[in-house]
Amino acid sequence: MKLYRTEKGAVVERDGKFLRVEDAWDSLIARPDLAGHLHAVLESGRVIASEKPEKVLCPVTVQEVWAAGVTYMRSKEARMEESKGAGGGDFYDRVYAAARPELFFKASGHRVVGTGEKVRIRKDSKWNVPEPELTLVISSRGNITGYTVGNDMSSRDIEGENPLYLPQAKVYDGACAVGPCVLVAEGELAGTTEIRIRIMRGGKAAFEGATPVSRIKRPLAELAEYLYRELSFPHGSFLLTGTGIVPPDGFTLASGDRIEISIEGIGTLVNEVA
Repeated sequence: MKLYRTEKGAVVERDGKFLRVEDAWDSLIARPDLAGHLHAVLESGRVIASEKPEKVLCPVTVQEVWAAGVTYMRSKEARMEESKGAGGGDFYDRVYAAARPELFFKASGHRVVGTGEKVRIRKDSKWNVPEPELTLVISSRGNITGYTVGNDMSSRDIEGENPLYLPQAKVYDGACAVGPCVLVAEGELAGTTEIRIRIMRGGKAAFEGATPVSRIKRPLAELAEYLYRELSFPHGSFLLTGTGIVPPDGFTLASGDRIEISIEGIGTLVNEVA
């Protein structure tokens, strides 16, 4: 099942049919029994027939978005390279092998955009990249209830100058995109699931890449458990799980670029750089 947020409310896609449910979006995202609840609602007939949504809204509303860092070998290597001049390269090597993951706050709901909306690059940065990431949808009780697509926009020169500048490199208006829907979890996501990115510039592909989610070093449930150890999320939360696709060092985003991030079974998140 897929769950979409639309202007008319929550819409479920199951077996090629689209059905609108009465539940408020935020109550659905917070539910620890999301899959079972939706199945029960659909079987009860308490739904309204609906067409495929022409426009879907960002699935993030009042929820916080957090992110896990250095969960792929490729990410570790890129972070070490960008920060070696500041003496911070060793930090990323250590966190990759450490028991405790790197987790950081990424965005509050009003800073997140959905598919079809524009992401931004910082005016005081000269090296900016998108980071395509599998994103966990986590209930108020801390269990993974779904998956979606995320884009963790990053200013690599700012983070590379000093690791303590990470919040400025990662957290700003329009620095996070999530969507287009929530794939409701009815079992673990297959490790062969591919994450793909394509950046279009002037009608041509400026960069493309792909990686399977099996290359994430840490179990997804472990990332969720660490996030919820000392934090409460009454409305649920979204957790970006890190990137294994990093453009070459000579690449930086430009205004007008089109970023397309696809994850098998979920869909494609499309954003233009403002």
